[in-house]
Amino acid sequence: MRGLIQRVSQAEVRIDGQRVGAISRGIVLLLAVEQGDSEENLDKLLHKVLNYRIFADPAGRMNLSLLDIGGGLLTISQFTLAADTRKGLRPGFSAAVAPVEAERLYNMFVEKVQACGGIQAASGRFAADMQVSLTNDGPVTFLLKT
Repeated sequence: MRGLIQRVSQAEVRIDGQRVGAISRGIVLLLAVEQGDSEENLDKLLHKVLNYRIFADPAGRMNLSLLDIGGGLLTISQFTLAADTRKGLRPGFSAAVAPVEAERLYNMFVEKVQACGGIQAASGRFAADMQVSLTNDGPVTFLLKT
């Protein structure tokens, strides 16, 4: 499982011109489900996203997590993160899990985020054509893998 996280001051996702999710200060997570991923991988990634210390403390150091600041988490399905780009000029997607399983795990992830409490949870829609707008704060971006 791969998750690209970006620290943001605000973000939103639109589908067919309608806003379906938005957050203020927090994290945008682009989530890819790969072959062999399980609920265990999902739980590990969720723990890491919620507790990864990428927000500034009063001294200006990245010592605070999303849970510490009570921020928002906007989760977006992003199968292209599973692409193999090592050879050629066209990405290969053999590492991505089948759409039915990817959707199941993505929806499970979103449900777990919503059940967390203490954060503002929002998400896109699996396999939809989405327009994501964000203001990357820093910029701060990390690729997390489980």
